[in-house]
Amino acid sequence: MCTSPAPGALLTGAALLLAAAPTAYATLAEADSSVPERGVPYVETQLFFGTERPGGGPAVTDRQFMAFVDKEVTPGFPDGLTVQSGRGRWRDVSGRIWKERSYELYPVERGFASDRRIEEVRRAYEKTFGQESVGRVDDRARADF
Repeated sequence: MCTSPAPGALLTGAALLLAAAPTAYATLAEADSSVPERGVPYVETQLFFGTERPGGGPAVTDRQFMAFVDKEVTPGFPDGLTVQSGRGRWRDVSGRIWKERSYELYPVERGFASDRRIEEVRRAYEKTFGQESVGRVDDRARADF
């Protein structure tokens, strides 16, 4: 027989984890100041591409996505990039939740990433495949290639 936890027990556990996370993260970052910093300051950009079409048309295929990467992304980021497949959830402007195959793309550029080129990639994908948006996350990091 399986019993459920008391109401609020899961919430309390989740709140406890969330409350502890920033402290653990800060402690990890400051753990050993004797270790030299590697690489140069860098802004890491992640782009998130959905594949379902809002109008209900056929989803973007792997072949179509990789052709887009070859044509629109690779020329602007000759230092390299990484593409990963994923499964995402997305709430559109009407409130509908979509489940879809997705891609994460990490363009690499020595030094700070080019905002203009990244925005061009986002707009090109939205236009080419009828997407509402392409997600973007920027994070400060250090890179050594």
